[in-house]
Amino acid sequence: MSRWKQACSIILFQHSSRQSSFIPKTATSTKTKSSTQRSFLTRSYSSQIEDKERSSFLDADNKFISSHPHLHAQQTAEQEEPRLASSHLGSNPSTNRFHQPIVYHENYSFTNWPPEHTFPMDKFARLAHALTTTCRTTTPASNLPRPLVRNYTDFYRPLHATQIPHSWFAQPTGPIDPTFLERFLSGSLTKTEARMIGFRDQTNRTELIERTVLEVAGTVLAAQLAFRYGVATNAAGGTHHAHATMGAGYTILNDLAVTANFLMDETLNYGTVRGVRTVLVVDCDVHQGDGTATFDLSSTTNGGGQLITLSLHCGSNYPRYKANSTYDVALPDGMQDDAYLQVLEDSVNRAIEETDPDFVLYDAGVDVYTDDRLGRLHISEDGIRRRDRWIMDRCVGAGIPIVGVIGGGYDKDVDALARRHAIVHEEAAYVWRKYKMWSR
Repeated sequence: MSRWKQACSIILFQHSSRQSSFIPKTATSTKTKSSTQRSFLTRSYSSQIEDKERSSFLDADNKFISSHPHLHAQQTAEQEEPRLASSHLGSNPSTNRFHQPIVYHENYSFTNWPPEHTFPMDKFARLAHALTTTCRTTTPASNLPRPLVRNYTDFYRPLHATQIPHSWFAQPTGPIDPTFLERFLSGSLTKTEARMIGFRDQTNRTELIERTVLEVAGTVLAAQLAFRYGVATNAAGGTHHAHATMGAGYTILNDLAVTANFLMDETLNYGTVRGVRTVLVVDCDVHQGDGTATFDLSSTTNGGGQLITLSLHCGSNYPRYKANSTYDVALPDGMQDDAYLQVLEDSVNRAIEETDPDFVLYDAGVDVYTDDRLGRLHISEDGIRRRDRWIMDRCVGAGIPIVGVIGGGYDKDVDALARRHAIVHEEAAYVWRKYKMWSR
């Protein structure tokens, strides 16, 4: 029996219309939140929020709330609730024969972002649009007979920003330095820190703080879903330059480190994920995953989990001073598809064979694309598609649950960029259909 099949026999997630909540073992208080806190699900960003109205992001009481707004026909309200970190359940994976669970939140993007900024903040919204519209009818180059996602309600949505457990993030239970975390959440980072991150005067905006914690929560939710179903993707994530004490390179809180820590700590995840002791990060962003490489999770996870990092990156590109990943593969400028894919296969096979991971987090950065603004490789869109399909197939075929996150990508044509980011979701869906994973 494959590893993920064995995992599925331990805990089964179910869809239900009832609401449930539980208090993790780290919770020590039932303090009521201030009345000034907001619901972020429906909030509009047509105007700036005043500092005095700033909400308390993350839930200090660590109430892990799962909301189940709809009931699938084959289940009853009396069935046991899953402890799924979701504010909205997407299309039921047990009956969805077209695509894997995909996580998205409408506040991954927000308005009034500087139009000339290198980081395209609206790419997440455009990605969701691409996933719900791209097919042969709308995009002649597509081979999809219908849009991958039929409706926005088919996306899973992470917990609201004020419901996300603080304990996922902050040491000693999480991997992030608590002082840095609190200063970021309160909008108190210095100009020097904001310059290192790259967002400068935008860094302390409430919208950016919210989307940052939502993005991390989205990867955590995708990991829960992948543990149950074998594969899932997040329409954001891959914040691999962020360290425990600082942000860098357009990333602030490292979703890969937080998620790996969550997966390996059964007290923190409250038993929704079991038996994961080794997590492998396969990072194919064009820039080295220097932040992820610095995390040692052996002291934060219950029982001493191991984070393994494999980074395939352009050796001459950012960051100037590289960290030491478990496996570093520095690629030459101008590398093209066939050579790239051969190195990829050799490197991933070696990492899997030597470390025998229980779970894979895959950063599918598309800044390897030949015309990317910040990339120096010459990889075609077909090469990116072949890469994503091979990695997904390699892991699923070996019984290793895998989560795909989108990583970096920079293009003034944000719609074209969004379609490239859609590739990892489309190729995960190909593998979903190939192995008929809805039936497992």
